[in-house]
Amino acid sequence: MKKVLLLVTVLLMTTTAFAQDKNARATIEVDGICGMCKQRIERASLNTKGVKSAVWSVETHQLSLIYDERKTDLATIQQNIANVGHDTHEIKATEEAYNSVHDCCKYRDEEIKDAHGKKDNR
Repeated sequence: MKKVLLLVTVLLMTTTAFAQDKNARATIEVDGICGMCKQRIERASLNTKGVKSAVWSVETHQLSLIYDERKTDLATIQQNIANVGHDTHEIKATEEAYNSVHDCCKYRDEEIKDAHGKKDNR
């Protein structure tokens, strides 16, 4: 009886340990320039199935993510961000997607970056 109880306890502990490994954390660089970019980047990330948290910093251009590895991966998240017009280190937005962002969000344009007080995009 003790062996069965010990076996059940070990199995439950192992199952619990494996269940906690589903959430991954990652930080990726995403180009953008303002608060509207922040909203668009975070929304595109959160609309990806499996993403639980997405916070992008205007100052550092770093997107901090928590996501379920069983439901999505970084490539899918980055593609969804590129689809709304923002470049990541791995995936560049198409010209069509980039041109769909608001005029003040044209982070590739030096004049716009200067208007936002940004000297370098990265």
